[in-house]
Amino acid sequence: MARKNRDEVASWDVEPEPTLCPMCERVIPDDQKDAHHLVPKSKGGKKTVCLHRVCHNQIHAIFTDSQLAKKFFTIEAILEDPAVQKFVAWVKSKPPGFSDLAKESRQGPGSGRGRKQ
Repeated sequence: MARKNRDEVASWDVEPEPTLCPMCERVIPDDQKDAHHLVPKSKGGKKTVCLHRVCHNQIHAIFTDSQLAKKFFTIEAILEDPAVQKFVAWVKSKPPGFSDLAKESRQGPGSGRGRKQ
């Protein structure tokens, strides 16, 4: 049997391209990556996108699972919401590793995914 050619060894040193958050367009550090179900799992969703944890938390602070399933099941639709636009404008100025608690939902306490502040 012939030996395998191991010319690809040089590619072992190549670092993977950084992941950009589709919401805030900042690089996502590995410890800040969160998978967001575009349609919530509770509503039968399977497809995910990788977001900054702070961006992901903010989506769920603003929208209920029903709202996400019915109207906000794409990043484009989420980005059209004025509350999300305000958040994104604020978070874009933060460093990639920035972490913060989600701001309270405009729907009042106890809305969203049942998170209590």
